[in-house]
Amino acid sequence: MNPLVSIIMGSTSDLPVMEKACKLLDELQVPFEVNALSAHRTPDAVEQFAKSARERGLKVIIAGAGMAAALPGVIAASTTLPVIGVPIKGMLDGLDALLSIIQMPPGIPVATVGVNGAQNAAILAVEMLALSDEGLAARLSAYKSGLREKIEKANKALAEVKYEFKTN
Repeated sequence: MNPLVSIIMGSTSDLPVMEKACKLLDELQVPFEVNALSAHRTPDAVEQFAKSARERGLKVIIAGAGMAAALPGVIAASTTLPVIGVPIKGMLDGLDALLSIIQMPPGIPVATVGVNGAQNAAILAVEMLALSDEGLAARLSAYKSGLREKIEKANKALAEVKYEFKTN
């Protein structure tokens, strides 16, 4: 089994956030890999990873980073694959990471999800892959239906909660 998605994080301290992407990809049966690479501490390894990603069969890269958050942009600069950036909350409640990832120069786009939004990054990656994989598209559709069902169930439970002035 060869990975279609690569999940990269600046350090293993980012794993509690990035594991949400791992769990979603696993649930939807998408082969993936997970690695720690640092744009600042291992720049040569990051560049080599990005340059070889397409030939290794990868289709999408999810890159999580906090603070200076250079990792997604550095990867995007060395590959033509789509890169999804996950700003990780650290300093300034993650605003610093968010701004670092979304402010890319022309020609080097990085799709960006919300702070600590690794699950949404995985869903976006799956949506990209599902464009050419009907089986995956069906699994994604079932997953999204499950989200709707959770809200419907929650609303039924809320209907049972009684307050003197509650009108529904």
